[in-house]
Amino acid sequence: MRVGLLTGGGDCPGLNAVIRAVVRKGEMEYGDEVIGFLDAWDGVMDRRTMSLDVHSMRGMLPKGGTLLGTRRGSPYERDGGLETVVKTFDDMGLDALIVVGGNGSLTVAHNLHHDLGLPIVGVPKTIDNDVVGTDITFGFNTAVQTATDAIDRLHTTAESHDRVMLVEVMGRDSGWIATHAGIAGGATVILIPEQPFDIDEVCTILRARHQRGRYASIVVVAEGAEPAAGTMPSQEKVYDLVGRVRRRGVADRLAPEIEQRTGFETRVVLLGHIQRGGTPSAYDRVLATRFGLGAIDAVHAGAWGHMTAMRADEVVLVPMSEAAGKTRPVDLALYQNVASVFFG
Repeated sequence: MRVGLLTGGGDCPGLNAVIRAVVRKGEMEYGDEVIGFLDAWDGVMDRRTMSLDVHSMRGMLPKGGTLLGTRRGSPYERDGGLETVVKTFDDMGLDALIVVGGNGSLTVAHNLHHDLGLPIVGVPKTIDNDVVGTDITFGFNTAVQTATDAIDRLHTTAESHDRVMLVEVMGRDSGWIATHAGIAGGATVILIPEQPFDIDEVCTILRARHQRGRYASIVVVAEGAEPAAGTMPSQEKVYDLVGRVRRRGVADRLAPEIEQRTGFETRVVLLGHIQRGGTPSAYDRVLATRFGLGAIDAVHAGAWGHMTAMRADEVVLVPMSEAAGKTRPVDLALYQNVASVFFG
């Protein structure tokens, strides 16, 4: 078979491991030809490609990012985009396309299969761990470890200066990274999008901690965390190039509010894209490899419209419709019954 492959949305550790697994099994066991499309759907519409074979994938397992490049956007956003994609399939003789992406990319993949009948298989990826239908996504483990390492280092400088450190981590719509890294790093408070916060309650926790003689505090906040209505001044929304509300900056808003209410010196640490970059963890390399092998098997099973997923430590196939247009929130039982026990 002639199989196309693209990586879409934000980059994350483990993408190259997926590509490597697809190529290895596709070429060595199925005799496939694998074509990589550069820069996600732009590569499909503009026919910018590279040949992928076992030789070209040597040494790629531990490398972060994606050798194919990635962008946001879809054929639905370009005039004639759908017709161009269909023509690419026909003219290039593609028998299948594997789409490796997060919520947005999988939604586009589902829609193209549903609307046009294209033979597409999905692979879920995101450091945010918020794809519906799978227990976990690769990239998440690496991001959590990166954030936890940073929190560990911040404890000592916070203690040296008797400061409150606000650590902002990624998580536009879900607080998986903040919750796991906050628990692992011993955060004083964790703020997530799923649970609007009251700034006065946060400050009460910080003051109580200081009264017990602990003069350093770590507050981990997901970039999408929002104050409860009426608890802080509202902020004008700013949109990015693809029309999404920019979520960064919540820590910068919180810092002066905490200082004003408590009198404690407060500093902001924005981890940003450090969480996305670099070498994937051993766990993510294995998970990405298993997803890649599952994806090429799904192609040869004709499981169009499905994606690989992890459920109870088994790689299974689930309909991409389960993930399309949805976001998987943090299990509030984990937040309320585990994380919050250690607040303060």
